[in-house]
Amino acid sequence: MLRCIVICPDTELAAHLESAVTATGEVTVGRTLNRYPTLGDLMRTVRAHAPEVIFLSFDSLAKAQETMKSLETEAEGVQVIGIHPQLDAKLLRETMRMGVRDFLTEPFEQHSILEALSTVKSLLERKPPAHESTGRVFAFLPSKAGAGTSTIALNVSAAIARHTDTRVLLSDLDLNSGMMRFMLKLQNDYSVIDALEHALRVDEHLWPQLVTSLGNMDVLHAGRVNPHLRVEGAQIRALIDFARRNYQVLCFDLSGNLERYSIEIMDASKRILLVCTPEVPSLHLAREKIAYLRNFDLDTRVSIVLNRCQKKGAAFTRQQVEELLGMPVLFAFPNDYLRVNRAVAAATCVEPGSDLGAAFANFAAELIERKNLPNAEGKKKFLEFFAVPSRTTASQ
Repeated sequence: MLRCIVICPDTELAAHLESAVTATGEVTVGRTLNRYPTLGDLMRTVRAHAPEVIFLSFDSLAKAQETMKSLETEAEGVQVIGIHPQLDAKLLRETMRMGVRDFLTEPFEQHSILEALSTVKSLLERKPPAHESTGRVFAFLPSKAGAGTSTIALNVSAAIARHTDTRVLLSDLDLNSGMMRFMLKLQNDYSVIDALEHALRVDEHLWPQLVTSLGNMDVLHAGRVNPHLRVEGAQIRALIDFARRNYQVLCFDLSGNLERYSIEIMDASKRILLVCTPEVPSLHLAREKIAYLRNFDLDTRVSIVLNRCQKKGAAFTRQQVEELLGMPVLFAFPNDYLRVNRAVAAATCVEPGSDLGAAFANFAAELIERKNLPNAEGKKKFLEFFAVPSRTTASQ
């Protein structure tokens, strides 16, 4: 069905129209605005609902014209159908000059509506709406629990948000043991679970209640432990689509359990940031996960992030880790337990001026400003007891 919004100050006329178009079974009305919106309101509404059709009242010719101009710049390809209690020749000429191809008047007869929608569908097939949507989607995936993935996801997201005019959404999708709520001492009772439940009908008014805003970063925490929650693919896709239209960067902190919804998120991601430490169990599981993701053709998006590196006494060097995993380490973070623990205790991020804070800032710049680094061809040697099959059977 066609997604649409209605812009009509006449509440009675708007109600009649909504009832008539819904009865056709061809249209879903995402929102009805009983006033002509400002540019900001229009942008928020369009980003929230991604309409294909807008029913626009020409009760005020001047304000309708302003709305049309805004739509041309902010919602290219969205089709407009004019509405009015009655149509005269002068109004018809003016609306045609603005590019309105179809016009509906009371009584809203079904055959007239279907005819207008048929024209709209033909136009949309040739040129679908071009809703602005970010491609900067990053999934943070731990090799194993305790690898420090949530710490990296939080601090890198915050570092990205410090860039001018960059709105970031950080979502905690570890529904078994999500840490973001605890790490930031968030008081919002709503969580990602509520966002998923409302994903198919979330709008610009509900969304601010679901997230906690920390400067340019919005945080959607995982809520209380809920291991039995069933997450549908349609819910995840709708949530991602909404977020991509409303933020410049999306960061997802995953559980590492490779749930179906996690695979959906990784499939929508530009990069999968696999976080591991230079220790045998962590590196073994990192290899296992890379092999598993190969079943979904996602292994080429994986970038290795090495955490808690030490200058002396490390079990494996960076070069050995790269040799073992068969791909380069994109970034390595130093080990600073004390500073991380202080930040968690203070419910804040690691100080940007510290060595670790500077590393988070540098990695943030790497993600959003530089081109993807190609995966190096791995060498097949070193620690044979890490060997895993080159391809595993995906559980369905």
